Amino acid sequence: MSRLSGQLTKMAVTLPADNQARYAMRLGEQEMPMNELVGQTVTLRYQGEIHCLNCQRLTKKSFSGGFCFPCSQRLAQCDMCFLKPELCHFEQGTCREPDWGQAVCMQDHIVYLANSSGLKVGITRINQVPTRWVDQGATQALPIFRVRSRYQSGLVEVMFKNHVSDRTDWRKMLKGDAEALDLAAERDRLFTECESEIQALQQQFDDNSIVTLPGEQVQQIIYPVEQYPAKVSSFNFDKTPELSGVLHGIKGQYLIFDKGVINMRKFSGYEVEMVV
Repeated sequence: MSRLSGQLTKMAVTLPADNQARYAMRLGEQEMPMNELVGQTVTLRYQGEIHCLNCQRLTKKSFSGGFCFPCSQRLAQCDMCFLKPELCHFEQGTCREPDWGQAVCMQDHIVYLANSSGLKVGITRINQVPTRWVDQGATQALPIFRVRSRYQSGLVEVMFKNHVSDRTDWRKMLKGDAEALDLAAERDRLFTECESEIQALQQQFDDNSIVTLPGEQVQQIIYPVEQYPAKVSSFNFDKTPELSGVLHGIKGQYLIFDKGVINMRKFSGYEVEMVV
């Protein structure tokens, strides 16, 4: 029997050359490879404490994905502009954390098409490829733009929202792999439909800040899932502090059990014990 405990953070993911997503549970300083546990009984126990991921203050409730309330009001990553990058106000000098904004938001980003529960458009920092796609449970992904900042990626994403969704239906994603799409054809369609808007956006900025990527290859992603649920029921540590069952698979940041699913990222900051 293996046992580890500590503060939960989202599962670490890698995507080797065989396109098989690999996961590791992270509890405090400890990590446990998860792919090999599919098919085995796994127990998760919430220990009754939540600590802020930033300041480690004990908090009764987690805000903005793992922070205490004061940090959620102070940190730039908890600002509305991080959820909606087209609202970025860095250039106005009002960023909550200018150094953090420079290091994170003022870096090259990728605008991509993905297929998780159907076609969607998304954005991510270039150093988060392909982690972001795995975290979303995408089975296919294709970079279509490279831009110089998060703000610019948000403008491109907004431009495409009239033509394609920017959301994932997580329940549909967890019921099985999405039907394969021709992402290259979808990219070309969007480039054609939005040609004038793309040109206007490129002219708004100088030095090739917004560059189309017409020659990228589609990334295929395979997940360690033995069985998908016919009906998706989700677990919540606040209501059910102990979850034990056969692990049927892992997709996105979800563990798929025989009794239901749980989004591990949602409970970042929670003190959790895992027994295998």
